[in-house]
Amino acid sequence: MTDLEIAQKAEMVRISKLAEEKLGIPDEHLEPYGHYKAKLSLSYLDSLKERPDGKLILVTAISPTPAGEGKTTTSVGLTDALNRIGKKTVACLREPSLGPCFGLKGGAAGGGYAQVVPMEDINLHFTGDFHAIGLANNLLAAMVDNHIHHGNALGIDQRRVVWRRVVDMNDRALREITVALGGLGNGFPRTDGFDIVVASEVMAIFCLATSRSELKQRLGNIIVGYTRKREPIRARDLDANGAMAALLKDAFKPNIVQTLEGNIAFVHGGPFANIAHGCNSVIATKSALKLADYVVTEAGFGADLGAEKFVNIKCRKSGLRPDVAVVVATIRALKYHGGQPLSDLTTENLEALEVGSRNLKRHVRNIRERFGLPAVVAINRFSSDTDAEIEQLKRCLSHLQVKVVLAEHWEKGGAGAEELAHEVLNVIDDSPSNLRFIYDDNTSLWEKMETVATRIYGASKVVADTKVHKELKRLEDEGFGNCPVCVAKTPYSFSTDPKLLGAPEDHVVKVREVRLAAGAEFVVMICGDVMTMPGLPKQPAAARIDLSSDGRISGLF
Repeated sequence: MTDLEIAQKAEMVRISKLAEEKLGIPDEHLEPYGHYKAKLSLSYLDSLKERPDGKLILVTAISPTPAGEGKTTTSVGLTDALNRIGKKTVACLREPSLGPCFGLKGGAAGGGYAQVVPMEDINLHFTGDFHAIGLANNLLAAMVDNHIHHGNALGIDQRRVVWRRVVDMNDRALREITVALGGLGNGFPRTDGFDIVVASEVMAIFCLATSRSELKQRLGNIIVGYTRKREPIRARDLDANGAMAALLKDAFKPNIVQTLEGNIAFVHGGPFANIAHGCNSVIATKSALKLADYVVTEAGFGADLGAEKFVNIKCRKSGLRPDVAVVVATIRALKYHGGQPLSDLTTENLEALEVGSRNLKRHVRNIRERFGLPAVVAINRFSSDTDAEIEQLKRCLSHLQVKVVLAEHWEKGGAGAEELAHEVLNVIDDSPSNLRFIYDDNTSLWEKMETVATRIYGASKVVADTKVHKELKRLEDEGFGNCPVCVAKTPYSFSTDPKLLGAPEDHVVKVREVRLAAGAEFVVMICGDVMTMPGLPKQPAAARIDLSSDGRISGLF
């Protein structure tokens, strides 16, 4: 059966009943969206503040490949396995974007017998959070152009409007556009463009704020443009942040759903890690830690992107501290990193596996040596993996003194990840976390970028045009030098070239653009050819999705 068919056959429990049975959440604090989805009231979450926190488990992965790694699948399988062995555990996952659902990746609710459900809802409209984020973003864009049209009392320089519109869909035709054409009544023409919703600063703010008041304050700090004297114009100068916060009032409440095995999962917020900071919402993670003994959360794409930003942005801003990291890999993906063709990954190839294992080794070293986190390697097992390949991989990693655990949760659900669950608990008990950031707040923005590139990516140096250096100097002069950096680059390589697989050394990272996220309080460094508005592939996943006359969806994943 396909992942979707497995999900459609699931016998779900009403979420109100499950939330009370599993976590003791009273029914009156749930706001149901149908029978199997609900939002938690913020007043209830406020009442949990004096409870002690559970242990936080971060799931990350090797650099992604077309062969698949299964990070979300592993997060769900590990959550189910921990519950199977008697540990009250909750998963904290990101919400899928419609862009990849209809584009290249497909759905993002796990796979096989390690999924969160209702799968169709989660992958499509869910509870409307992304729509609300897009509307809040675009309301601000509309208010900028409206202000200019009606006299421009703030003196916004039309050439220096930096706030872009967003849509939750891959649409390359919208990357660069001209707005306000058609005559005087339509405003003043200027160049503009669209990003995908997950790249919006509103999404970043949404996922970093811990209260509605903080949400509103951060939204007000957004810089939408500059005057001719280069003075910043913020959302609050347009009186926009109140209405933006109002649009996000319900979206800001964390969503809860269930796994196939009837365990609770928080699914809330969803910035991409290749163009944003790649983590689910702080409010969901902190709430889950008050309700469970263990919380399994994921960071987007490979550890060079998701885990780096989880530590240097999310943990720095929120005070969250993971107790252990699980690095997910597959034999197939490692062979791909070692040069084996995608069409031949089921063939045993020990040489390609050894070469490709360098990618995994670097991610493990980064987790342990750079971030100070104890680690476990989870091999998401495929039926084509041979005993010789498994032993080869264990030998390749033996000098790192890291436990390598085979996991079969895709096929067997939580039962297939019990060994992984026990090992994660052993590491938490025996190897205390010593989380550290790889740069200090008071280092320059350029030095922060160099640190990430050289210490995490293995680059020899970072280069940029004069205009980038001038922009960084201007940001520092305006008081933003203490912000962390959020690198936007390809997820498929440690470098900025998606074709450089494995663990490339001494490559050069070029920063081509800098964007300030003043409300989210980080500086985006756009590198290589990465786009904040992706395009659809030649054969988009949307072409396989269909709806039958009886309302049944097919081809979603």
